Amino acid sequence: MEQIGRLVGHVRTEMERVVVGQREAIDQMILCLLCGGHAILEGVPGLAKTLSVKAMARLLQVSFQRVQCTPDLMPADVIGTNIFNPGTAQFALRPGPVFTDLLLVDEINRTPPRTQSALLEAMEERQVTIDGERYPLSELFTVFATLNPVEFEGTYPLPEAQLDRFLVKILIDYPAAGVEEDVLKRYEQGFDARDIARMDLAALPAGAVATARRELGGIRVEDALVHYIATLVRRTREWPSVSLGASPRGAIGLLGFAKAVAAVEGRDFVIPDDVKAIARPVLRHRVILKPEAQLESVTPDQVVDEIVRSVAIPK
Repeated sequence: MEQIGRLVGHVRTEMERVVVGQREAIDQMILCLLCGGHAILEGVPGLAKTLSVKAMARLLQVSFQRVQCTPDLMPADVIGTNIFNPGTAQFALRPGPVFTDLLLVDEINRTPPRTQSALLEAMEERQVTIDGERYPLSELFTVFATLNPVEFEGTYPLPEAQLDRFLVKILIDYPAAGVEEDVLKRYEQGFDARDIARMDLAALPAGAVATARRELGGIRVEDALVHYIATLVRRTREWPSVSLGASPRGAIGLLGFAKAVAAVEGRDFVIPDDVKAIARPVLRHRVILKPEAQLESVTPDQVVDEIVRSVAIPK
């Protein structure tokens, strides 16, 4: 697991020069990328969500595009469209921002369901269909979608079908007092988040992510662990306070993410603690609570914790 360890360690070190106090969120972003999944970054404005994605793209030497979601955004603005060229009397593809490695979808819930659905095929099959013709996307295509949890006016809830296509939902909270002071000191000393090139980040060699992904195939998962993961996911569908639980895609995501955690820890096998450590980010957005549970201020994280405690750990 040498390549994965070096990659994660390097990204952690360099990202801490850019984003302070978000180690857990950064780790989950790296692991999501290694697993070939997509992530929701939920947090109030000003917590460096956009900066984190831009800096990571620069570190990994992958292409980066951004979509700023608005109510008038159309599907063609995301996936692209065919434009008629009068000079050649032919239509030519004008590719949209999905033709990239890392795609930042900023405030995804501000665009209507019709445009949100334009990402479904891209996220699941890494291809888009334009005028009946399929176009493949990058093998590294990854969506990082930001979400503002406190502003609801002029927003559109994400449908369950789209939520399920995100491997993880990463919650980003306010920094601690000491961390916030550190941020202020950096800015006082000339730090500028708008000028990443000036930070002189040490980029990884091109292809490092692809190599690390291949290493994940060597992680072993015993049958008892497979049964443990399947039981956890099935129990989300049976839990009294849950109206809709995780799908088989959620179980696959939990398995893959646990393998990435094991690799970062330097092991070529998964243990129950790997699964327990990432149950929240993988399952929290797949657990839809009943109205009465929401009225009692029960959170998806609390339910996931209860489910994890209720399942016997394999010996």
